[in-house]
Amino acid sequence: MHSEEFLIKKNQYEEKERVAKNTGMKFTTVSSEEIKTLYTPLDIQNFDYLDSLNFPGEYPFTRGIHVNGYRGKIWTMRQFAGFGSPEDTNERFHYLLKHGQTGLSVAFDLPTLMGWDADAELSEGEVGICGVSISSLKDMEILFDKIPLDKVSTSMTINSPAAMVFAFYLAVAQQQNLSFDKLRGTLQNDILKEYIAQKEYIFPPNPSMRIIVDMIEFCKNEVPQWNPVSVSGYHIREAGSTAVQELAYTLADGFAYIEACMERGIDVDEFAPRISFFFNSHLDFFEEIAKFRAARRIYARRMKERYGAQNPRSWWMRFHTQTAGCTLTAQQPENNIVRTAFQALAAVLGGTQSLHTNSMDETLALPSEKAVKIALRTQQLIAYETGVINTVDPLGGSYFIESLTDKMEAQANEIFNQIDSFGGVIPAIEAGYFQKEIADAAYRYQREVEKKEKFIVGVNEFIEEDEKVDIPILTVSPEVEKMQRQRLADIKQSRNLEKVNDSLNQIKNACVDGNNIMPILVEAARNYVTLGEMIGEMKEVFGIYEETVVF
Repeated sequence: MHSEEFLIKKNQYEEKERVAKNTGMKFTTVSSEEIKTLYTPLDIQNFDYLDSLNFPGEYPFTRGIHVNGYRGKIWTMRQFAGFGSPEDTNERFHYLLKHGQTGLSVAFDLPTLMGWDADAELSEGEVGICGVSISSLKDMEILFDKIPLDKVSTSMTINSPAAMVFAFYLAVAQQQNLSFDKLRGTLQNDILKEYIAQKEYIFPPNPSMRIIVDMIEFCKNEVPQWNPVSVSGYHIREAGSTAVQELAYTLADGFAYIEACMERGIDVDEFAPRISFFFNSHLDFFEEIAKFRAARRIYARRMKERYGAQNPRSWWMRFHTQTAGCTLTAQQPENNIVRTAFQALAAVLGGTQSLHTNSMDETLALPSEKAVKIALRTQQLIAYETGVINTVDPLGGSYFIESLTDKMEAQANEIFNQIDSFGGVIPAIEAGYFQKEIADAAYRYQREVEKKEKFIVGVNEFIEEDEKVDIPILTVSPEVEKMQRQRLADIKQSRNLEKVNDSLNQIKNACVDGNNIMPILVEAARNYVTLGEMIGEMKEVFGIYEETVVF
């Protein structure tokens, strides 16, 4: 109940606000959600502190999974790195580690992402262009040359060919005489979001899910410090979704992986603590913070109440965040430094465990060394100069933030019901549900920009005529493709063909008989079977996926 004086004051304020001068701008979030002028205790009148918020490190973890937040450990600072040859990217890795980066994050080129070797016809012109080219164990050996894998945490943004690329990485660890339990890192390995948003799929959904469950099971037994799946909302948001769609679709994908593992008979507490998430941090500052807080709460409740997880670690949503690439502009690219700083700050205030900050030039090309350093320094400035790490969840208790968090949770639950009405994530993908909803959201936003209901500085407002972009741009030499093709030819000439053929037969047999495929892929990697060769065997059994067009 609220006092009579409070209600009188509230009514008086609303009358003053009604007649006050207004700029006429559209006061909505980036996701087109209406925002009130003022939020008061009435907006969270059913709020129960212990049930909805609780203390940091306590269920449902709205305020964060750690008792003392960043006082105990500052988030891992990662910069996405990968271009040209393995030699080029190895040099960049050493540069980043020297300048204070605390984890490596590998970007692969398009052929690798699609499971094509560098010498494939479809790879022509794309080798090393948007990431590093990896076709065999030899490339992975060079990529991590003089980098002890037990001393760094490595994140790899790879999906359809994740099992094969991971096998290369494990084989390098064996060459370094490291047991797998010493390795720390994360595979993105989120195939469901590929069908929904990014479209770098190879096999149909069901066999793809089988491979991922194989990997989760293998990591549980052999690589216990590794996160075998990073459920990724990032690309869903980049495709044009709203914040709530990103939240709900990402969580739905994560729940689908958990249910698939449980259907195989794996106890939820044996694998759930190593499932991680990956979110986008967009430009609407408060909407993003509320999204991260709602995500933790929804996940904790589902894990405990529906899946019966007993280990509190299974209730934790651990997530990496990347600033929004889709907000970067080619116009006035230095503005991207500021955009990225705000987005990174939102991720930190939302409680991320790991953060990648985009470079100012990424809308034009792969980032230059200078741009990467500025992006990394942005994180360091937030961590060491702003004071935001001093207290846990500093915006907790804000009427606006708590109301927005509650609203996003409620809207996400409505979306879960819609997905369930299709029979789950995979049937909804096959029906085109996600694809259509994202396309509609992207169209609405674009119309708002065109009508100047939403402003993008330097694009549809504050435009500079005859602007000249004067920042260094990284280019990848055509020689990279020639070198990678030659390396591949040399490997095929020097390897043991009998072992290669035996490995290929074992891969095909595992696809048919259902045995866990990971040990076989690691042995194939050691025999220098190439990525494309492994994928080729699996295509013969699983086939390839063709998306149903939805209008």
